Amino acid sequence: MGATGVSELLLVRHGESVGNTAARAAQAAGEEVIDVPARDPDVVLSPTGEEQARALGGWLGDLPPGDRPESVWASPYVRAAETARLALEVGGLPTAVVLDERLRDRELGVLDRLTAAGVDAQQPDEAERRRWVGKFYYRPPGGESWADLALRIRSLLADLDRYEDGRRVLLVCHDAVIMVIRYVCEGLTEEQVMAASRAAPVANASVTRLVRAPGERLWTADVVNAVGHLEARGATPTAQPGRTDVGD
Repeated sequence: MGATGVSELLLVRHGESVGNTAARAAQAAGEEVIDVPARDPDVVLSPTGEEQARALGGWLGDLPPGDRPESVWASPYVRAAETARLALEVGGLPTAVVLDERLRDRELGVLDRLTAAGVDAQQPDEAERRRWVGKFYYRPPGGESWADLALRIRSLLADLDRYEDGRRVLLVCHDAVIMVIRYVCEGLTEEQVMAASRAAPVANASVTRLVRAPGERLWTADVVNAVGHLEARGATPTAQPGRTDVGD
């Protein structure tokens, strides 16, 4: 009997971006709008993010050959694609990156670029609606809910099993996307995935590893949000907690 789908998933959040640093500064200053320099798909890595991507690559290159990813898929957003490119370059992995829009970040619609204070001030009806509906099912006008993410992730996983049968696959994407992949793959409930999201924000360039036995539907996370590979190579771990009242 042959392989029955992907054998292992390595989930990596992109390195710190200039959008992450701008959001952190805006929240600390109590500002309503995040001063990002480009539209979300075009936001680049910060110098710290580039350092994290290279440290990730050093870790990948140090893995035993039988543990290295055999395929790499990434969000087409610049910060994720560049994280994948730098990591593969440093690690010496001769693997092409497949860019897939289903791995893009969650779209926030009318809440895009707003801090929590900004949503309360500029979109008070949406802030209240989100508190009532809950983070998992709340869809901002023009944006997506976490449940919407799950639809595109289920489609992606089906394609991975079809095209990457029996292979170890590295996915470089975004924090909410990683949490939703875990929700789908591990068969989590709304309450479980929300609790996991609150407990530990997904760190930049962190690694989460999912494994499953051949023929099994559900996966097990045997590594979650690990950053030791960054610290061991002199890179500074960073994480931007989600906006618990409105978005990600």
